[in-house]
Amino acid sequence: MQINTDGLVIMERTVGESDRLVTLLTREEGIIRAFSPLAKTLKSKQGSATQLLCYSRFSIYRGRDKYIINDAQPLEVFFDLRSDIETLSLAQYFCELVSVLAPEEAAAGDFLRLVLNALHFLAKRKRPSLIIKAAVEMRMLSLAGYMPDLICCQNCAVYEADDMVFLPKSGVIYCGNCYKPTSEFVFHMGKGVMTGLRHTIYADFDKLFSFQLQPEGQKQLAQITEQYMLQTLERRFMTLDFYHQVADMK
Repeated sequence: MQINTDGLVIMERTVGESDRLVTLLTREEGIIRAFSPLAKTLKSKQGSATQLLCYSRFSIYRGRDKYIINDAQPLEVFFDLRSDIETLSLAQYFCELVSVLAPEEAAAGDFLRLVLNALHFLAKRKRPSLIIKAAVEMRMLSLAGYMPDLICCQNCAVYEADDMVFLPKSGVIYCGNCYKPTSEFVFHMGKGVMTGLRHTIYADFDKLFSFQLQPEGQKQLAQITEQYMLQTLERRFMTLDFYHQVADMK
């Protein structure tokens, strides 16, 4: 069976001396793993199109137990991502995260659109990286069925207060007056960060990355969304750890 689809290379590794095994995030087929024969050779027509972070048009043969790439034409290589190690490491983290959350061999257009837009904004430096990170984490978790309840205080139903408390393990919020301290780690937020957190999951996609916070607010928001992701998925990400190592050196 032949498949023609657009896809983003989110992982790659060399097999043997010249073949490449790639993990693709595709629009129609979701996450698939495919071999690109001879992709590492100088004469290969698939070399650039099957590199990590390359968005390409693929022609793929699906056999009984494996996928083989017959042809690949690059559509966007996101070259600018490679000019800064922090930006590149964040892009690689997005790829690892979507490899865990996106469906396999099922439509994943929303996941692909989210990651492509995030890579575009990262590459062009059009949005603060912490805003992009927070939006990607929360929207991707929501797409995968892990949306928190940020509508109102779980106790009194107030929508907004000067102090709102988010419980990353429970995925709920309380106002400062209703929150009763427990052993669970929590975040206290002002109105700005609360608004930003809600925006990441409730805003229309076209406006997902279009909100502003002061640097301290960006930092807190990114900490909140990361903790919610880690608590929800109960696993570590090597690319995230590396991103923090790089960011801490700056």
